[in-house]
Amino acid sequence: MSKKIGDVILDVQNISLRFGGVKALTDISFNVREHEIRAIIGPNGAGKSSMLNCINGVYQPQEGSITFRGKTFKHMNSHEVATMGVARTFQNLALFKGMSVLDNIMSGRNLKIKSNLFMQALRIGPAEREEIKHREYVETIIDFLEIQAYRKTPVGQLPYGLQKRVDLGRALAMEPQVLLLDEPMAGMNLEEKQDMCRFVLDVNDEFGTTVVLIEHDMSVVMDISDRVVVLDYGKIIGDGVPAEVRNNPEVIKAYLGTSH
Repeated sequence: MSKKIGDVILDVQNISLRFGGVKALTDISFNVREHEIRAIIGPNGAGKSSMLNCINGVYQPQEGSITFRGKTFKHMNSHEVATMGVARTFQNLALFKGMSVLDNIMSGRNLKIKSNLFMQALRIGPAEREEIKHREYVETIIDFLEIQAYRKTPVGQLPYGLQKRVDLGRALAMEPQVLLLDEPMAGMNLEEKQDMCRFVLDVNDEFGTTVVLIEHDMSVVMDISDRVVVLDYGKIIGDGVPAEVRNNPEVIKAYLGTSH
């Protein structure tokens, strides 16, 4: 059954990013449609993570604009982006290693919590009811990611593949409309990769979440993506459905023809 891809939800126009004299991104334009899995690929140093950092407000590009749900921004603001419904996982895990799986994923609910810190600390009245509601939501994510057995385990004690799953869970706890995944399968063995692929597809299918994915494993990208944009030295050299990208001579030369 083919899924229904919607209208453009995220539109990147003419983004250029420089660090001093170094050009990280040059005149990048592409869009993301609602409910699709949109991959960004390219060799190391191509500017992929820099592009995600522009989308979620970590970097401020010198030129260009980003339109999210019809609202155009010259610079995105990290907090505003999160509030609007964009969540992000990171290449290098930024989890709280001493905290349990449950508490790490709960931290993704912070933007949704309305009661003040004083009420939360005392767990009185509305604050207690709110926390119960948020915990119930987090438990559904824990079930979805099949990590029930590790709910109370400190994240630092988990194997790498499961830590990546917790990182995904924390992002899902924000109930994002767009999920930015920065190499979610890096460093994983084949079985862990297959599991993560399944979760990404299920997030896209069951939650209806739009996914923007950076990934080095070409077989993964070609299998799960609806469209692929290819960067090389901070410029776009290909953009289209996987079959088009796979057969693009410039892409083959820059990326597919290497040891990747």
